[in-house]
Amino acid sequence: MVAVWYTILRPVGFGLARFLLSKIILLGIGALVAYELLYFTSLGSFRQRWYELFLVLHVSLQIAALVLLWFHHHGSRPYVGIALAIFLVDRLVYRMALKLNTSRASLEVTKDGGTVVLRSEIRLEQKDRLFGRLLGKGITKGWEATEHVFLTVPALSRKHFIQAHPFTIASQAPQRGDSEADLKLIVRAQDGFSGDLLKYARCHNLVNVRFDGPYGSGSGLHFLQQCDLAIVVAGGSGIAVALPLVWALHASRRENDLETCSNMKSAARTVLIWVVRQETHTSWVDSVALQDLRESGIEVIIPPATADNEKPDVPSMIASCLAAQIPIIANVTKTGVVCSGPDGMNRAVRNTCAALSYQGNYIDVEVEKYGW
Repeated sequence: MVAVWYTILRPVGFGLARFLLSKIILLGIGALVAYELLYFTSLGSFRQRWYELFLVLHVSLQIAALVLLWFHHHGSRPYVGIALAIFLVDRLVYRMALKLNTSRASLEVTKDGGTVVLRSEIRLEQKDRLFGRLLGKGITKGWEATEHVFLTVPALSRKHFIQAHPFTIASQAPQRGDSEADLKLIVRAQDGFSGDLLKYARCHNLVNVRFDGPYGSGSGLHFLQQCDLAIVVAGGSGIAVALPLVWALHASRRENDLETCSNMKSAARTVLIWVVRQETHTSWVDSVALQDLRESGIEVIIPPATADNEKPDVPSMIASCLAAQIPIIANVTKTGVVCSGPDGMNRAVRNTCAALSYQGNYIDVEVEKYGW
C-alpha cells in the first residue's frame, strides 16, 4: 500500500496524509487492524487467561472487520454476504432450532469446595426428525463419549444470558432404547462464569440451564476399539473425558462379544489412570461408579494426590502396562493411549509413546483437548 503511494501517487503531488485519510484506505486499515487483533486475542495464552474477554472480542472484532470490508470495496460484498448467511444459518437454524435445549439442573459443590457438579435428566426422543438427520442431532437424541455441550446459565447475571461455555459431558453415554439419560458436567471454578456458578451453587440447588450441543468427535473411542491394550490417562478434570470413554469402550466390547456369540471374553485389556491434585477431587466421581468399573474388569489406577506427594511417574505406569500385556497375534500387541489433562502431562505421555514406538512397540496416542 505504501509502496503504491510512493511509486505512483507521490510523484504527482498526492501527499501521504491525504492518501492515508482517504475513505477507501481508512476502511482497509480498519479491517486489517480488526483482523490482526482477532489473531492476537485468539492465541492460546490469551484465551486461557481471559476467556470471556476473548469470547466478546472474537465476535465483535469479526463483525467489525466484515462491516469495514463491506464498505472498503464493492467487490468484497458477495463474499461478506455469504459469510453473514453462513453465520445466520448456523446460529438461527442449526443451533437455536436443532441443538438448543432448556432443562432443569441440580447443582452440587464437591468436597474440595472449588468444583460444581451439574446434573440434568434429559428425556430422549426415539424418533428422528428430518432436519436432525440432515444437520445433526440435539441433546435429546443422546450423545457419544468425549462429546461436549455449550452451557448457558441465565440466572447468574444479565451478561451470562448470552454467554455459552464449553464443557465435556462427564456421564455415561445413553444406550440404544433408553428413554432418559443423566447428563453430568464437572465445572472447575476459576474467574468469570465458573466462579459465578460456584457462588450461585453455594446458595441454590436447582437452576434452569440451556444446552447447545452435543458437539465433538468419537475418534478416541473408534481408535481404542481397534487396540488390544487401551490405556486412558486423565489429569484432574480430564476424568470428564476418560470415564465416559472407558464405559463406552467396555460397552462396545461386551456388545461385540454378544454379537459374535463367543463364550470367551475379549482378550482386550483396558487401563484407566487418573492423577488428581487433591484427594478430595476423587469426589467428582461417584465411588460406586469406580467400583463398577473395577468389577467389569477394567483396571483403575489412582495414584496418591500430588498436593501431598510427589508427582506420579505416569510414563513408567504406561510402560509397565505395556510390559504386562500378553501378545495377542504373532507376538504383536496393538496399544492405544488416550490422554486428557494438563499440557505437561499430555506432553509427557506423547513423549513416552514416541519412545516406546521407537523401541519397536506397536503403540499410538491421541490427546483429547479443547482447541479454543
